Amino acid sequence: MEVNQFDDKAERALALLLEKFWILRLEEPETYQLIREREKVLKRYVDDKLGFDLIVHQHFIKLEKIPVEPKSWMGIQDFQEPRDYAMFCCALAFTENRSVDEQFLLSDICEEIKDLYPGEFPLDWTNYNHRRSLVRVIKMLEKVTILKSVEGEIDRFAMDAEQEVLYETTVYARYFMRSYPRDLFEYETTEEILASEWERHEADERRKRVYRKLFISPVVHREGEDDPDFAYIRNFRNRLREDIEEHTQFRLEVFKNAALLVADERKQELSLFPDQKAIMDVALHMASYLRSQDTYQPDELGTIRISRIALEEVVTEVRGIYGTGWSKHYRESTIASMTNELVDWLWDWEMLDVEPVTEAYIIKPLFGRATGHYPKDFLAREGETHEQES
Repeated sequence: MEVNQFDDKAERALALLLEKFWILRLEEPETYQLIREREKVLKRYVDDKLGFDLIVHQHFIKLEKIPVEPKSWMGIQDFQEPRDYAMFCCALAFTENRSVDEQFLLSDICEEIKDLYPGEFPLDWTNYNHRRSLVRVIKMLEKVTILKSVEGEIDRFAMDAEQEVLYETTVYARYFMRSYPRDLFEYETTEEILASEWERHEADERRKRVYRKLFISPVVHREGEDDPDFAYIRNFRNRLREDIEEHTQFRLEVFKNAALLVADERKQELSLFPDQKAIMDVALHMASYLRSQDTYQPDELGTIRISRIALEEVVTEVRGIYGTGWSKHYRESTIASMTNELVDWLWDWEMLDVEPVTEAYIIKPLFGRATGHYPKDFLAREGETHEQES
């Protein structure tokens, strides 16, 4: 049954498409069917507003999400080195040339990756770090269902290069990479690849850029006095707000230096701030502290510049005030390690940047939207608990 109206189920389907890399029919048959039934209205909306392609295949459904500009958090979080990505691409080349359900040994893909690897220095499977890279790559291929383990475990390869595992390729192996407007070898830089994406959207590029930024990133910050994307949001905020609230579960909030989509209800399928990670307590309390201090005043773009030493001093102060209720890990961590973790986390949420020359931290306006306080009687109750424990 095909539905021609953008109803609540189409709204949920759009949220799932934006959140997931793809929906596999075998693993999520109900979600697959939901999207199939609303395929027409979904395709029309994502093409008109974002310029994205919705690919509906008999085995999977995938929304090709291409950002306006790449961010670090968009990478594969399990990867640790550029080498991991290079090896991953070599592995994809290997699997794309295999038939569906064709079986092969780990040593086969090791040999192929080694031959294809473009690095300045060749791969050496006697090198523990190279083997660990391969383990991360293979696990990612399994995670996205490109490979399926038949016999054996990849973790053993990290300790012993002679270990074998039997794999088979899946039907999805040839569809992981997206298609490009031209042959990949015609591009020399990633900037050229991103620029070519707009060749088919010249007439309404600004609107689609804005929608992509709002839907893919945590926030759209005003980058200067002359920021055409942010100016578009400011000028058309009412129209944007009406459309977004009609078709999604988000609300558009626009401030002087930031625009973002907000969810009023916590949905399991969404990546939301704040989540349940313990680092959230540290971050929310730090936001409250900075808000209360006259020392740290934002500039015209709403940013606060702070040195590493000053940031560690802030973290020390914040732990002294709020640390009683933090997890044991953060109560006992060194200030340096806790600051590192906080910086990484704020970077991923686009709440912090690093100034290239001075390496000062730039706290962005989105962080000013966050705050966290204990209930009024919390510290009293914590004191009673510690007295009973002692």
